[in-house]
Amino acid sequence: MSLAQQQYYAQPQNAFWRIMGRLFGAGPELSYADRSQRLVASGIAVWDVCASARRPGSLDASIIAASVAPNDFGAFFERHAHIQMIAFNGATAAGLYARLVQRRLPESVRSIRAVRLPSTSPAHAALSLDAKFAAWRRALCCALD
Repeated sequence: MSLAQQQYYAQPQNAFWRIMGRLFGAGPELSYADRSQRLVASGIAVWDVCASARRPGSLDASIIAASVAPNDFGAFFERHAHIQMIAFNGATAAGLYARLVQRRLPESVRSIRAVRLPSTSPAHAALSLDAKFAAWRRALCCALD
């Protein structure tokens, strides 16, 4: 659904926008453009680790590792040198970043604090929405204070 709509976390059961609504007023009741602007105004950037990849179905766990081409984080960090923390939405994103991106970055960027947060995907049902929200709030709100 996200790919079809060209929007991050477009699947309605994904908790990402509900969490962003509670944290930054960027909830699913707003248009995608307004949600995105609210995140930027709050100092939050959303970007995929993968520029492209193949996967059967919609689960990140199904990504075919050999097919992954990572986004150009070196250029991203050059343009956004003020970044103080990288937060990953789940284990797959964190693992792909560690394997395919981090070691290729300059030391100054590799030392940026990185936090793996619980996936907001409905497939990650081990945690309740409230537990996911609490983890995201601890990581993001403390980093922005």
